[in-house]
Amino acid sequence: MIISTLKKIKYSKLIVVIFLTILIWVWADLAQDDRHIVYNASVNISRTTNPAIWVSFDEKRSVSINTIELKGPASKIDEAKRGLDDGSFVFAFTFDAEQMGMDTPGTHSLPVLTFLRESHLIKKLGLTVESCEPGTLTVDVVELSKKSLTVQCIDESGISLTPESIEPSRVEMFVPVNWTRDRLTAQVKLTEAEVVRARTAVIVKTPYIELPDGRIREAKVTVSIKMPSEKDPLSPFTITTGKLGYCFSPNLQGKYKVDVDNLIEIIGSIAISATFEAKQAYENQRYQVILEIDDKDKDSEAPRRTVIYNFPERYVGTNEIELNQPPVTAQFRLTRLPSADGS
Repeated sequence: MIISTLKKIKYSKLIVVIFLTILIWVWADLAQDDRHIVYNASVNISRTTNPAIWVSFDEKRSVSINTIELKGPASKIDEAKRGLDDGSFVFAFTFDAEQMGMDTPGTHSLPVLTFLRESHLIKKLGLTVESCEPGTLTVDVVELSKKSLTVQCIDESGISLTPESIEPSRVEMFVPVNWTRDRLTAQVKLTEAEVVRARTAVIVKTPYIELPDGRIREAKVTVSIKMPSEKDPLSPFTITTGKLGYCFSPNLQGKYKVDVDNLIEIIGSIAISATFEAKQAYENQRYQVILEIDDKDKDSEAPRRTVIYNFPERYVGTNEIELNQPPVTAQFRLTRLPSADGS
């Protein structure tokens, strides 16, 4: 009985000793603060719920924080370092103008140190921010005005498309008040697959505008788009009335004459595949072929360069015109003009 009691006492003492040891370790870790500097953190503007304002950092949606000095228990600092090394921690902070009480039009000054100390990320890490650079950020809040915008279709390269119909053809959206009339368009971007699909059936898309900082704002309504039926297949044509234009560098402009040895080969017969409309547009170009003249060509006895076929960009973007022959390489010579020597 006595032995059993003694064993219980010893076990109790052992548990107390272990508990006290753990407390000492925890206290020692907490008492031993460490520091670490984080470089190239960022602050990003959050999406606002108020469509009538645009919030930015001098027309940028994100700015860099050059340095953030962190302070805290060594174990927490080590955890943050490991997170930075393996990419699980990203020091990207989100600025919410409405939450910070900076959503009224005008210019506001954001104290970065206070902002970082109150951030969810820093609290989650269990650390404090001792200092940072820069100390303040300028927040610009611009009031937007509701305007009626023309809906414009573009392809994935940004080239304008001509739809058969868009319903509705105009949408109301909030835009910067200084936007001129030619900028009052809301765009709808169609992939190549969507263009093909829209030739046989109406597709529904949401128009959008792009603010100067690159952020996208979508309209509250969708539009129905129908593209014209598939264009006629490309037909072979031969252009025999081509003209050759020269593109000089500023250093050579007006100082040299170009003599092309194989001019007939270049413009005498240009074989293309195109729709009839694209072929006519190509013939109406001022120059059908362009020869670029570089500065180094003046020092060469027999420069050679592949010419550029000056197809109308609109029809290139819709695959309605293409070269149907190997591109020709121009053989030419440069002769310095007497006027370039002041004579």
